[in-house]
Amino acid sequence: MSLHVERDGDGPDLVLLHGWGLHSGAWAEARPALARRFRVHAVDLPGHGRSAHVPVDDFEAAVQRVGEVTPAGALLCGWSLGGLVAQALARKGHPIRALALVATTPCFTTRGDWPHAMRPATLEAFAQGLHCDRERTLRDFVQLNALHGTHARESVRAMSRLLADHPAPFAALEATLGWLRDIDLRAAIPGLAMPAVVVHGGRDALAPVEAGRWLAAHLPQARLVELPDAAHLPFFTHRDAFVAALESLVG
Repeated sequence: MSLHVERDGDGPDLVLLHGWGLHSGAWAEARPALARRFRVHAVDLPGHGRSAHVPVDDFEAAVQRVGEVTPAGALLCGWSLGGLVAQALARKGHPIRALALVATTPCFTTRGDWPHAMRPATLEAFAQGLHCDRERTLRDFVQLNALHGTHARESVRAMSRLLADHPAPFAALEATLGWLRDIDLRAAIPGLAMPAVVVHGGRDALAPVEAGRWLAAHLPQARLVELPDAAHLPFFTHRDAFVAALESLVG
């Protein structure tokens, strides 16, 4: 089964990968501006949005599915969970032009040598919450996306509408939370030699800004765009800076 992809615009190929629990509609604020410069491919990840029918297999199977809809030579942009998928696809050697990593990290949970992340108990609480009160858990998640950032109310309203538009099945939410808990791609990062930009908010409560700084320091050809008053949604709250960061990768 193929993933659902919405396409518009003209220019170099740009593939957009969204975050946990949402779908390609998350990019709606930025897509018109992006479509003036790029041929945009907005992907719904397995089990999300209009790809809800696509089985949520293991993480590597999902990465393979994304590779099947990613044109050779594309600029690959991933936000949050989508950023983890983007890093994994680049690690597999898929022929991409450049990498844009937005409010993401190579490892979402703390390890003994990795403090720049959420505690595993935070994700476990989300997993338990899905069983007890799915709607409240998703509302809490949306709040965390915007916490401490500028334009927080507008962000929460917009993301809440998206959740209601195409709610992801419980099984998909649970499985992809497991990816966030378990996947650690740090060892692969120094080998990703393509041009890259890391866009990260200084007030991100889900992926601390230190993780973005680490990515920018360890990717061989990366530039960091740090937005001090942004939370986990810089493509929404700081659209122009986000669009400019992607445009910088294609000249």
